[in-house]
Amino acid sequence: MVPTPDWNALAGRMEARRDEIVDLMSLLRDHADPAAGSAAVVDTVAWAIACASLGENHLWQDLGLPSRLELSALIDHWFPRLAARNTHNMKWKKFLYKQLCLREELLICKAPSCGVCSDHGTCFGPEEASAVAPH
Repeated sequence: MVPTPDWNALAGRMEARRDEIVDLMSLLRDHADPAAGSAAVVDTVAWAIACASLGENHLWQDLGLPSRLELSALIDHWFPRLAARNTHNMKWKKFLYKQLCLREELLICKAPSCGVCSDHGTCFGPEEASAVAPH
């Protein structure tokens, strides 16, 4: 059984970080595939991803998905141009926030390229389910 997102646990963060949700939704909408579904469904998917991005686990875990593979397929279906930009398979939450920073021309990375960054393992690498604290 796949757990559902714990929206109650995210409620306080959602209120306090509403601007962040709006920014993430805007990023996702800007990369939406109109053929994937209606604008209302795109908004629903974007809202769920944006709100779950406020969680403490990997994004796929905070969305209640069984693995990162399903999250990648979801993003590829609804936001294929954004998925195509993740050429080095960066973890999705890190990738989305990096895209927000690039939009605002904010350079927050410790190094000029990911290959020489001391945080490489944080942004790339395995996302195992065992890292999840039970809800």
